[in-house]
Amino acid sequence: MADTFIPIHALKGRGAATRLPHRFESDVRDAYDDGWGTLEEGAAEPLAPPATEVRFEDAKSILGGNDSPDVPFDRSLNPYRGCEHGCIYCFARPTHSYLGLSPGLDFETRLIAKRNIAEVLRAELGRKGYRPSHLAVGTATDCYQPIERELMLTRSVIEVLKETRHPFGLVTKSSTVERDLDLIAPMAADRLAAVYVTITTLDAALARKLEPRAAAPHRRLRTVRTLVEAGVPVGVSVAPQIPFVTEDMEQVLEAAWEAGARSAFYTVIRLPWEVAPLFKQWLELHYPQRADRIMARIREMRGGKDYDADFATRMKGSGLWADLIRQRFEKATARIGFNRERIALDLNSFRPPGAAGQGSLF
Repeated sequence: MADTFIPIHALKGRGAATRLPHRFESDVRDAYDDGWGTLEEGAAEPLAPPATEVRFEDAKSILGGNDSPDVPFDRSLNPYRGCEHGCIYCFARPTHSYLGLSPGLDFETRLIAKRNIAEVLRAELGRKGYRPSHLAVGTATDCYQPIERELMLTRSVIEVLKETRHPFGLVTKSSTVERDLDLIAPMAADRLAAVYVTITTLDAALARKLEPRAAAPHRRLRTVRTLVEAGVPVGVSVAPQIPFVTEDMEQVLEAAWEAGARSAFYTVIRLPWEVAPLFKQWLELHYPQRADRIMARIREMRGGKDYDADFATRMKGSGLWADLIRQRFEKATARIGFNRERIALDLNSFRPPGAAGQGSLF
């Protein structure tokens, strides 16, 4: 499979270095040297960084069910397809292949916004026989990625959830979640909302390479503190753990605890489908001397493969290195005090929206 390479100087603020062809493509274009020096001339030409494009989608359904035994929620929703944060390790990148787009640069530059998400969600919550369950918002792509500042689709979702008193949790790397505290804080007071902030590392330089358009680590810590001061239960995700790349798990946990987080979880890096070649390109670009060593440790956690989708091991891996990461996490969280109380949300206060909810008549 050939790659369409983008000059390195055009990649500022982007995670992927290529528009990697997706796995369903039958025809792939590649640069060709015609002997007249055109490749060198093209590489020398200054190019504008790839711009972000937003397309709109009228979704037919919003709520996705989950029966995976290794995932702690029953239903999820995602306002956006693709994510401008550009995290190179994102396990959702291969979903862009189903749209005929590249899991590489297209995933972080060609975004799909579900503009009717609030209306469809309200209709689904109003269906006869609907019963509330643990709802996770933004599990595949960040619900507070930069375009949310303008489109406010996530806010419209939370407005529906507040109206119906439906419990939810969300995970984000963005400080934009603070904008919606007027909705989230009252729901948290009624045990209807929780927020999990992902802090992969405290190393700002590394974070800029791993997650180029996400908030800086110190800004995420400030978000944790702001949410906690508003009465919102906050957890921290120290994910993904990448051998010889993210090496400050204990420091992240200590800083998150000091900011007010009281629950924590982690996963190890997952490289399904096109994520594996993209991550290898990223390693060759940023850590060429360490690339083979890092991939060797990742394969040790995946039974000798780049990735193993087995439910029993896909989140935490297996083998010596996976066990060492688990021990580090368990010892650090026990020492600091994390996870002594579970964040429990109220599933009994739900009232269907509009005319479907008799409670709305009184």
